[in-house]
Amino acid sequence: MNLVAIVILSGGKCGLSTCTTCYLVAMAAADLFSIVTQVILSRLKWRYFPDSFLSITPVCSVIDILTFTATDCSVWFTVTFTFDRFVAICCQKLKTKYCTGKTATVVLTTTGVLFCLKNVPRYFAWEPRMIIDNVPWFCEIPDNIFTDPGWVGYDWFDTVLTPFLPFAGILLLNALTVRHILAASRVRKGLKGQSKGENRSDPEMESRRRSMVLLFTLSGSFILLWITIVVNFIYYQVSGKGFDFNDSEWIFHYFGVLLSDFSCCTNTFIYAVTQSKFREQIIKAMKYPVTSVLHFINKNAS
Repeated sequence: MNLVAIVILSGGKCGLSTCTTCYLVAMAAADLFSIVTQVILSRLKWRYFPDSFLSITPVCSVIDILTFTATDCSVWFTVTFTFDRFVAICCQKLKTKYCTGKTATVVLTTTGVLFCLKNVPRYFAWEPRMIIDNVPWFCEIPDNIFTDPGWVGYDWFDTVLTPFLPFAGILLLNALTVRHILAASRVRKGLKGQSKGENRSDPEMESRRRSMVLLFTLSGSFILLWITIVVNFIYYQVSGKGFDFNDSEWIFHYFGVLLSDFSCCTNTFIYAVTQSKFREQIIKAMKYPVTSVLHFINKNAS
C-alpha cells in the first residue's frame, strides 16, 4: 500500500501542491523502508533465515542502523510536514518562500542525512556472539552498555529525539494551527456577513479545512500509535528495572513495538479516507488491468 501511495502521489493528479506531494511521498517511502528493515530484515530473518549472511555481525549492525534511521525518518517526516502545513496556514508572508517543492526536497534530504549520521554509533554497540572460521556471527549487546555513561546518554538522546520531541512539536504546531484557523474563520465570517447564520461557500476556508483534516488525521494517528512506546519508556525510567520485566510488562513493551510498526502502514489508508482524488486514482489503478484486457479482447474480436 505504501508503494501504491508513492506511485499515485508521484503522478501529481491528487490535487495537492508540489511541496505537500513531496512530503507525503517521502513519508510513504520512509514507512516502506521502515517495514522492510524492521519487519523483514530484523524480525522475519530470525524465523525464516536464522543462519543466513544477514546474521553476520557487521551486516546485522548495518541493518540496525538502517532500522533506526528508517524509524527516525518516518517520525520526523511527519513533523516536517506538520511544520510545512503550519507555515502554509498561519504564516502567509513566509509561505511563498518556504512552501515550495525545492524547500521540501532540501528539508527532507537534510533530515534523512542527519538521522543516518545520528545512528552510525549503533554500529559499535554490538559484539559477535561467536566467531566461526574468523567470521563474526550474530549481534549481541554487551552487558556494560546499560551502565556505560556514554551509551546511557546516547539512549536518552535517541529517545528524546524520537518520539518525545515529535510529540511535543506536533501537539504545539497543531494547537497553534487550530487557534489561527478559528480566529481567521471568525474574521472571514464577519467580513462575509455570515455571523448571523448565512451559509455561503468560502473556497479559502474549504481548502484550509481539507488541509486541516489531512494534517490532524496524520499527526493524530502518529500520536495514538506511538503513545504506548512513550509510556513504556517513562515506566522503564521511573521503575529503574532495565530489561528485567515480568510477563505483563514484556507484553506491554512488545504491544508498543507492534503499534509503532503498524504506524508505518496507516498513512495510505488515511489518504484514501481524507482525499477524494486519491481515492479516484486508486479506483482507476484497480480498473486499469481489467479495462486493458477488455480493450485487448475487443480489439482482437473486431
